[in-house]
Amino acid sequence: MSRRRPGSTTPPPAPDSACPCGGDRTYGECCGPLHEGAAQASTAEQLMRSRYSAFAVGDHAYLRRSWHPDTCPPDLEPDAGTTWTGLEILATFEGTPFHREGTVEFVAHYRDASGPGQMHERSRFVRRDGAWVYLEPLPHG
Repeated sequence: MSRRRPGSTTPPPAPDSACPCGGDRTYGECCGPLHEGAAQASTAEQLMRSRYSAFAVGDHAYLRRSWHPDTCPPDLEPDAGTTWTGLEILATFEGTPFHREGTVEFVAHYRDASGPGQMHERSRFVRRDGAWVYLEPLPHG
């Protein structure tokens, strides 16, 4: 029987499947424990990867839990017609276990009704009560 993630209505991916974040570990070794609430991200990049994976697997509850409450939209419902197909981390600034803030620049690839596309963002992450959370996108340049 599949274990459900807290607040999710869909079962998680198989623990031995490839992790959607593109890392070299399985979902059960990488983003799965964060989605289940069994672990916390130790870096801003790890949180970014887990959030990408949450979009990819439809874990809306994790997206809400990992988003700063001051900037999380009240109607957070990712588009069901979007399939996330890959993640590239371009750069990180700070965001280690020793920092209180960090920035991750990435490109997230997807496919929707219009065809393939990509989202390029510099995201700002902060610690809230000791845990990394997504705060906001930053302007490019």
